[in-house]
Amino acid sequence: MQWEKKMDWFVEALKKYAVFSGRAQRSEYWYFFLFYGGISIVLGIADGLAGSYNKHAGMGVLSGIFSIGMLLPSLGVAVRRLHDVDRSGWWLLIALIPVVGAIVLLVFSVRDSQPGSNRFGPNPKDALPSERFSLT
Repeated sequence: MQWEKKMDWFVEALKKYAVFSGRAQRSEYWYFFLFYGGISIVLGIADGLAGSYNKHAGMGVLSGIFSIGMLLPSLGVAVRRLHDVDRSGWWLLIALIPVVGAIVLLVFSVRDSQPGSNRFGPNPKDALPSERFSLT
């Protein structure tokens, strides 16, 4: 798979900026966080070079603005990923439990999609590739 195709998953999650309904398959979820992490690292380096990194806050101006801007898209894709494995988005709150919460969410995020439709909608894997990257 080419990088352009992988980047489409990130862009699709951004297009669904604050969509908390529906389902997101593993590719959308993991490629979103791959590019999110990569951009965060680059912005962190830029903050360090520009002198705008604050070690007390643990981030710089650029990475802070980026993190705030990406808050809703990251929550949206995480909720849709939970929906894909037939879990409510409220399961994200389990992350508040140290260690155990992160492990539970990791297990949910690596599981395969629930086959067929579930209470959150049709399986996104069943969509044609041309339909997968459209909002209609």
